[in-house]
Amino acid sequence: MKIAKNWKDYQIIEASNGEKLERWGDYFLLRPDPQIIWDLKVNLSSYKNLNAHYQRTSSGGGNWQIVKPLPESWIIKYKNLNFCVKPMGFKHTGVFPEQSVNWDKMIDLISQSKRKIKVLNLFAYTGGATIACASAGAEVCHVDSSKGMVERAKQNAMLSGLEKAPIRYIIDDCRKFVEREIRRGNFYDAIIMDPPSYGRGNNGEIWKCENDLFDFVKLCMKVLSKDAIFVLINSYTTGLAPSVLSNILKLTVPKNGGIYSDEIGLPIKDNLVLPCGASGWWIKEN
Repeated sequence: MKIAKNWKDYQIIEASNGEKLERWGDYFLLRPDPQIIWDLKVNLSSYKNLNAHYQRTSSGGGNWQIVKPLPESWIIKYKNLNFCVKPMGFKHTGVFPEQSVNWDKMIDLISQSKRKIKVLNLFAYTGGATIACASAGAEVCHVDSSKGMVERAKQNAMLSGLEKAPIRYIIDDCRKFVEREIRRGNFYDAIIMDPPSYGRGNNGEIWKCENDLFDFVKLCMKVLSKDAIFVLINSYTTGLAPSVLSNILKLTVPKNGGIYSDEIGLPIKDNLVLPCGASGWWIKEN
């Protein structure tokens, strides 16, 4: 497992009985997590510094219960990258800290390439991978179907001093965008994708990961350049093992590279680790 150990502004304080107590900069949030099936017999909601607790409702969904004063949004830092944290109605904050292990890797690969790298970031959300690649000098095409998330990505780029970086923001269905790029004859030296388990596009397009991911990866290979340096697939779909991502890559990517897959996770005290999905890499071999 690849563990995101290099954070200073984020920490899991404790995890028990389906919930995780997290520090995001100066603020403390308590959120549910289905992976936490152990019970330490502690009441995390009584933590003295807790600012907000996300509680599920019996009808589905949930809402934030504010315990202590909490701003609408605030800034945290990972190395030289800055992110806006904003608790949302579906328990997320706009930042996935475990992805920092992938940000570090893509920054290294781009920096080592010694040339301009053109990156396609699909299902790009609030742009963690986008600003990581841009900070390493890459030209990035950021694609997501949500206008609100793309605006957050622009904000994160600005907060990280990358407002003038060569980032192209596209609000569109990812499949339709890739199909147009194929027709245009555009190619990319790196492709990143973070597909949802289930999604619906602005025009009613349905995405279901187990049904659509393989064909989508095959489609994306048509815009991968001959000098490509990496492909990264992230998955948070329950039950989708890292080896599945390896198999998809083995069947789709060029043969001149290595394929690696693993769980990614976040450290908890007492040497525990919270699993947070899987990543599959294809990396060109020299």
